[in-house]
Amino acid sequence: MQNITVALDAMGGDFGPRVTVPAAVQALSHFPELKVTLIGDHTEITSQLSSLGVQAHPRLSIEHTDQVISNSEKPSLALRKSQGSSMGTAIDFVANNQADACVSCGNTGALMALSRFKLKLLPGIERPALISALPTASGGRTWMLDLGANVSSDADSLFQFAVMGSALAEQYLERPPKVAILNIGAEEIKGNDLVKRCAEMLSQTQSVNFVGYIEGNQLLHDAADVVVCDGFVGNVCLKTCEGTAQLFIDKLKSHMMASSIKGWIARKLFSSLFNELKTLNPDQYNGASLLGLRGIVIKSHGSADVDAIINAIGEALHEVKRQVPNRISDRLEAVLLERHY
Repeated sequence: MQNITVALDAMGGDFGPRVTVPAAVQALSHFPELKVTLIGDHTEITSQLSSLGVQAHPRLSIEHTDQVISNSEKPSLALRKSQGSSMGTAIDFVANNQADACVSCGNTGALMALSRFKLKLLPGIERPALISALPTASGGRTWMLDLGANVSSDADSLFQFAVMGSALAEQYLERPPKVAILNIGAEEIKGNDLVKRCAEMLSQTQSVNFVGYIEGNQLLHDAADVVVCDGFVGNVCLKTCEGTAQLFIDKLKSHMMASSIKGWIARKLFSSLFNELKTLNPDQYNGASLLGLRGIVIKSHGSADVDAIINAIGEALHEVKRQVPNRISDRLEAVLLERHY
């Protein structure tokens, strides 16, 4: 079995090594093919390892860095300060073939800027896009992009997002995914010029299984496997879905934990529903992939807990095994040939 090395930005996110180090240790037991390079402050990392009773591990190593890119750092400044930072070094490991993938809970804008600068874009791609899976009513998943890598996009970029998202989803579904554009209505006359132009391009592309427009209320009901939108809309939509799911979970939990007879009845009646709702927890689907790069970069929630980071590492492993950048590059080449002829 061939080992897969993940460079983990140990200092990123809201909690840094307090969460990333335990996640790395647990991930090693979850994935026997995994090797982890923890990148960050050596003293903080070894302190966390000691508290876990881990002195050494044959598949775990540490790369010391002095700098941390803060959550508030502007991407332009992050580019200038990347040398010696945990995030920049993690991406360098991928660029220099010292790691197969990078995982970071850090600043999204900085991660995108550094990844684009250090790893470069695939041929035919103008902008990278963040993609992640959302749970659906049937127990399946819908991939949505862009989730915030780009505040605004033109029709060509949306078209490229659709091609990339289709190539990624196919590695999970093992069939041509249904691709849709998020819009204010399902009718062809609805939407702005941006989505109409993208829809026209997709409808003329046989290698993408385009099924038209969907509205926001269809997003979690298996109307499509891949949903395309610009980063502003996608990020707002994602956060709204996550917030709504968490609201229901918290409300149901408060009723189930009540000590009254009413609370006892609620626990009996809604325990199965509560378990179902827990599957909507965004941590279960943590790990947004930054598509369009010549390497694999996974963005984790900044507030991710241990389990969520393990899920992000698992996403990185899956993409390495399925050689996702190569799959996207092949699909883009096929689409360009199709459009040329």
